[in-house]
Order: sequence, then C-alpha cells, then structure tokens
Amino acid sequence: MRILGQNAKTTDRQVFKRKEKKYLIDRATFDELFSRLREHMDMDDFGLSTVMSLYYDTEDYRLIYRSIEKPLFKEKFRVRCYGVPTDDSTVFAEIKMKYKGIVYKRRTSAPYRSMMAFINDGMPLMHDRQIQKEIRYLFNHYDLVPKVILAYDRYSLKGRESRKLRITFDFNMRFRTYDLDLRKGDYGRPIEDRDFYIMEVKSEDGLPMWFLDILGDLRLTPGTYSKYGVCYKKYIFPELREKKKRPEE
Repeated sequence: MRILGQNAKTTDRQVFKRKEKKYLIDRATFDELFSRLREHMDMDDFGLSTVMSLYYDTEDYRLIYRSIEKPLFKEKFRVRCYGVPTDDSTVFAEIKMKYKGIVYKRRTSAPYRSMMAFINDGMPLMHDRQIQKEIRYLFNHYDLVPKVILAYDRYSLKGRESRKLRITFDFNMRFRTYDLDLRKGDYGRPIEDRDFYIMEVKSEDGLPMWFLDILGDLRLTPGTYSKYGVCYKKYIFPELREKKKRPEE
C-alpha cells in the first residue's frame, strides 16, 4: 500500500460548495464498482492515501451531538492531513458546514507547526485572512478543544470529462481520544468490526449518465454515515455515561 505523507500534492482551493452522497458497500461490490469506474475516471493526486483528521469540539461534545440529530444546519471544525505529518508538512484547517443537503467547506493550509501556532496561540497566517477570522470566531463562540483523531485509508478518483466529479472510497477506519497530536501516528481503535467501504460522491454539477447506469446496475442507493458521529454514539457517549454512573471516589 502506498501511503502518501508530507510530499503529497495538495490543492490551493479554499472554498467549496457541492453535493455529497455516501454509499456503504461491501468488498465484492467495491471490486466490481472500482473496476468500472476506472473506465471513466483516473486516480487523483492523492491516489491511495491515509487521511488523518483532528476534530475539535466543545468540552461536552456539543457539535457532534447536535450533528447526529440531523438539524437543518450543522458545522464541524477539523485539522486534516494526508499521511502522518511532520512540523513542515502541509495540513488543512477546515470549517465544514451542511445546510439543506449542500456541503460548504472553508479551509486554509499551512505547515503543521504554523497551523498549531495559529490555532493554539493565535499567531496569524500570512494568507486567507477572512477564513482565519471565521475560525477564530468558531473557537471563541464554542470554546473549542481537541477531542478526537480519526484516520482511514482512502482511494481517490477524479473524472476525466468533468474534473468537478470526485469519488472517494474510505476503509480501515480507526480513532483515538488520547495523544491528540497528528504527528504521533495514524493508530487507533477500529471504528467498525465489519469490512466495508464508504463511497462518497462529490459533485458541483449533475452526475453523468454512465455513473447513474453503474449505480442502477449494482442497485446502489445512498445512505448516511458520519465517522465522527459513529465514534461518539458507539464509544465516546457510552464511556461518558458510564463515568457519570460511577460513585465519587
């Protein structure tokens, strides 16, 4: 497996608005689907990579709790990288919002050392000043703190005819709520005990007919899946509830 790290190519795009649909598929379906997609799509600059995200939340996990209630509007903040970073690796600070089924993403990038200085100590970055203001507002409004690191392996494809079509397959998902420093590695507890892939279809335009035909042939229908949400519901919330039940020592 080729896992990209600090030398992976990155994009300088800061603002996204697009539709995203998720499909949960088993290994056999993945093998057939991936083969058919490769007739129309190429591996993108990341190819096969390991994605790591450090999620920030309130002390009582208010953002993810609100998110899994499926409100009309929801938002998250995370620091994301591809491969285990060093101090000089490029990472992305992202505000991800969803409103009426449309995903909006605002992000800025910097070397890990500079990004952490901005987040932890308020040291300004030299670019994307408006997005920096939005991030600072989120931290001041919610009093955000680091809570969870998520890691997973990903295949990334881009359309040949339309570069605005992107499809990713995430698998081998794991998480941890300790050692909340991305430089310490991509290890963690498995999120699921079953072998499956999350296909995410990201498009700013309509989906091409060839792709709709493939979905129909394989009888695939969209579903919902939030990695952070599953972590909270399956592991974090039960542990918090158990702690509350324990008598004071």
